[in-house]
Amino acid sequence: MTRTMLAILAAGIMSACGSGTTTCAIQASCGVGPSRTTLTVFAAASLQPAFDKIGDKLLSTQNIATTFSYAGTQTLTTQLTQGAPADVFASADVAHMTSVQSAGLLLSQSMVFAHNRLEIAVAKGNPKGIHSLADLARSRLVVVLADPSVPAGKYAAQALAKAGVAVHPASLEQQVTGVLSKVALGEADAGIVYHSDIVTSAQVDGVTIPDSQNVIADYPIAVLQSAQNQAGAVAFVDFVLSTEGQSILTSAGFQGV
Repeated sequence: MTRTMLAILAAGIMSACGSGTTTCAIQASCGVGPSRTTLTVFAAASLQPAFDKIGDKLLSTQNIATTFSYAGTQTLTTQLTQGAPADVFASADVAHMTSVQSAGLLLSQSMVFAHNRLEIAVAKGNPKGIHSLADLARSRLVVVLADPSVPAGKYAAQALAKAGVAVHPASLEQQVTGVLSKVALGEADAGIVYHSDIVTSAQVDGVTIPDSQNVIADYPIAVLQSAQNQAGAVAFVDFVLSTEGQSILTSAGFQGV
């Protein structure tokens, strides 16, 4: 669907270029290079390492300068439903994307573009000897989790329930990167984050959670009704779903679609 939208938009721009009255912002076939356009993307905090690279690629290949707003998916959803303008929304779960869709804020149908798994973040070298979710219930162990309103927190609660483990977190963070930071800074002994967080962080180690206890996160993406740069938004979504975009996501620890 997005490629069809892009083709229609591009065709209109090409026609305008032919008239000699409009500056061509997307196609270089007007005889000059493409003018730089801007794009605003609201994205789950866990996507930052991969999306920053995707933004760099779009800038170098299509001259689209992307401004990213990274935060917990629940925070981004609240901002969007309260009227914050953006071109693209990438969520860490389907539920929040559905909320945005129900509010009538999507221009295109959302599509799942990546998957993620949970992993236990521990200090380098795993000095506390944490090897399973059950170990997180040990006394005097400082554990932090994402708040249940955050997708990562919701998934962590599901994984702990599967394992039959009760954890009393020292804090509940408003985004998964807050959990990662506290472990990296030595303010916590362990936390439940995404596998992608472990892959892209040089400051922590990861402890694998078995499939029987793990939860798979689905990440959907969509162009928003408030998009000021619809062509750029479609180009961003298309790149995320492209072979090159999927390779960037895979390298960052996500599972492609």
